Amino acid sequence: MNPLLRGGLALGLLVAGLLRAADPGAGFQAVPELGYVVQPDFFAAPPSGNFFEASGVALSPSGHIYLFQRRAPMLLEYDASGKFLRSLADGVFDHPHGLRVDPEGNLWATDDGTHFVVKLSPEGRVLMVLGRRNEGSESDWTFNSPADVGFGPHGEIYVADGYGNSRIVKFDASGKFLKAWGRFGTGPGEFILPHSVVVDAQGRVYVGDRENLRIQIFDGDGTFLKEWNGIGYPYGLWLTADGHVWVADGGFDRIVELDGDGKILGALGEPGHGPGQFAWAHFLAIGPDRKIFVADVLNWRFQVFVPTKPSGKLSAYVPSRRWFWDAQPSDGWRKRVGPPSTRPPAK
Repeated sequence: MNPLLRGGLALGLLVAGLLRAADPGAGFQAVPELGYVVQPDFFAAPPSGNFFEASGVALSPSGHIYLFQRRAPMLLEYDASGKFLRSLADGVFDHPHGLRVDPEGNLWATDDGTHFVVKLSPEGRVLMVLGRRNEGSESDWTFNSPADVGFGPHGEIYVADGYGNSRIVKFDASGKFLKAWGRFGTGPGEFILPHSVVVDAQGRVYVGDRENLRIQIFDGDGTFLKEWNGIGYPYGLWLTADGHVWVADGGFDRIVELDGDGKILGALGEPGHGPGQFAWAHFLAIGPDRKIFVADVLNWRFQVFVPTKPSGKLSAYVPSRRWFWDAQPSDGWRKRVGPPSTRPPAK
């Protein structure tokens, strides 16, 4: 992402912070602890020996698991047991972001660094490209740092064009532009970083309006229906067959289950670096067996949670502030002594 774009994003997020309450975590209460246990080291090491920043995760109809990370090899395929199978689409991506699998088993990935969305066959062959590489703009054929992609019941394609633009873009199954909606702001139908998008069987479009700390729900043509607040920062969304919405809350670093009315049913995880903890829980995927896979960005790992009998307890972690976010520019020795040519020799 170029410096000008990064500067604009930083300014937008600063404005977002001013628009929100000073303490977005205030008022949260303990919720039931979801019945899950973490399964450490589920995935075998990739060919590079280590994972890097974990951005996305997706599941194929066959049960294979795709991992998306920000260092080559960037797109990895594993079997259901966590065995490495192969890397795909080597050289295609610059800065991986979101990853989905459509009902036909094709992969869809967003690259927010170079502004495109790509459809891949299960073998990794490019089938469709939306947007243009290194063309960050707003039109009916370009994006500016798109974040995620979702699919309607008739093959419609919905792109959360979230970092540089503030909109949802709708295409038909062949990639023909149909419409777009949204702008920067806090009102209904406005967004401050639409980061994730999923569509239910009735065609309702759920948008994780990340920096507004809400999920907005629209019909398939972009008509605003309702919004859910008080759920945290919706980095990643996933819909299960029972109509529940699962949220990877990358601000408060937990996984949250919502019912069909947006009520929090339970949560798991907390901020940190140990097993079962998160540092920017980014996207998630849930299999038919209810196993949860989470791309855990700053921890450089993909975590796996296995369902177990609920404890009947309330979660010990109650969000109170956003973690792993605020930082001050460095002002240490290197900055004070000037450029390298004027620094005193190291001792």
